[in-house]
Amino acid sequence: MTLRLTHEVHRIAFRDPFRIARTTDPDDVGGMTSLIVELDSDLAAGLVAFGEGYPDDYYGETEATMIAVLPRLLAAVASLEERLVGPATEVEAARAALVEAAAAMDASIRHHGAAKCALDIALHDLVGKRFGMPVHELLGLSSDVPPTDFTIGIDAPAVVAERAARAAHFPALKIKLGGPQDLETLAAVRAVYEGPIRVDANTGWTLDGGRRLLPELVRYGVELIEQPFPARALADLAALQAVSPLPIVADESAVTINDLDDLVGVVAGVNVKLAKCGGVGPAARMLARARELGFRTFLGCMEETSVGIAASAAVASLAEWVDLDGNLLLAADPFAGLELGEDCRWRLSDQPGLGVWRRV
Repeated sequence: MTLRLTHEVHRIAFRDPFRIARTTDPDDVGGMTSLIVELDSDLAAGLVAFGEGYPDDYYGETEATMIAVLPRLLAAVASLEERLVGPATEVEAARAALVEAAAAMDASIRHHGAAKCALDIALHDLVGKRFGMPVHELLGLSSDVPPTDFTIGIDAPAVVAERAARAAHFPALKIKLGGPQDLETLAAVRAVYEGPIRVDANTGWTLDGGRRLLPELVRYGVELIEQPFPARALADLAALQAVSPLPIVADESAVTINDLDDLVGVVAGVNVKLAKCGGVGPAARMLARARELGFRTFLGCMEETSVGIAASAAVASLAEWVDLDGNLLLAADPFAGLELGEDCRWRLSDQPGLGVWRRV
């Protein structure tokens, strides 16, 4: 095996404090921790690929667990190196090998979506560079993607409103709820913003509370409700969806493609994230399967750099709603190359691979 993988932990401050209903550590509101990997191979001389995984302890991952399992994951895909980037391989064979690589990682160890995500993104970046193709083209997907919304964390209603006013050029805002001032926050945002509002409670509501809030959410022009209840509270999710004119979107309940069947008839939509499901390839397949099952599709992100967001944007044409603003929440992004248009759509690069590079 000549595949080589190195990693680097990045700790980056947020532009504004960022808190969600599940936040328990006050230090978490000030910044993020993410793992950037670099991948190269003797068979693809001179090419260096990037990947990113965002460890979320809610899903049982930290930077330490990622670092521990990455060598195992790399060993799991080692036998595919020749088919991925070898001099005689063809693009269709490389595409098939990328699918096999994801399956090999899953067979090697369960869970660990962020670690798998980092390596999967890097493999797609390397193969894209090897064949001179951007990742979305490698996946056979369109570069025409929906605009992203902008997310604002839980804070005092006046503070949330001030941030909403600053982000008023976005076509939709995603407002984190699940605190004691949810309605006051919505009223404050609606006073300064006329566009669609998407709310995300991050498992912070109860069924009775959700039922009480529902008429007010409709009155304030909310577009969708994301994960109001705990991940396995499927009966509660179904009960609220049954009486809600707004779509309920599963996030913490929809981790991988294997969760989709259990959500049929429970919620209207699912939020797919690369760091949950294991990377760009698994995300594309999960989005496609969700559409087959009749779900409305939401493509989300963690608070990632442009590496993770560029990989997510590569599959965004499969989503109805897009929430790819993680790098916009950071005080400094160590990567360049990903551009947001005036219409708030990510401009997918025509450069090979992800089309991003380290800032000097």
